[in-house]
Amino acid sequence: MFQKIMAPVDLAHVAKLNKALEAAADMAKHFGAELCYVGVTGEQPSALGHTPKEYGEKLKAFADEQSTAHGIPTSSHPMVSYDPTTELDDALMKAVTETGADLVVMGTHKPGLTDYIWPSNGSKIAAHSAASVFLVRD
Repeated sequence: MFQKIMAPVDLAHVAKLNKALEAAADMAKHFGAELCYVGVTGEQPSALGHTPKEYGEKLKAFADEQSTAHGIPTSSHPMVSYDPTTELDDALMKAVTETGADLVVMGTHKPGLTDYIWPSNGSKIAAHSAASVFLVRD
């Protein structure tokens, strides 16, 4: 049914994404799909990498660890953004197209009052992506 699953991941907060990442891995195993981990980074040095290339290497290492842990094929797709905080939705939408994902599995928070003004990342992807989207509440 699904051949390529995209899972957005923030390497600085992997522990908070455990439920969504487990769901993505389980779905990849169930459907025999490749699981592509997408991360968005800035051009400036950060704790996750001094350069976008270094960040990409860390994202690939994470994907490789997940492949071994879950026995599934994985890949990584780093995205570089001028301002990852404000451009995250657009970067993820672009990643859906670039990776050829037909399913996006991502974590989200419980909706609150501010979601009526500023939609969550997951709701924007679900509303505007050609891929199916599975949101996992933390």
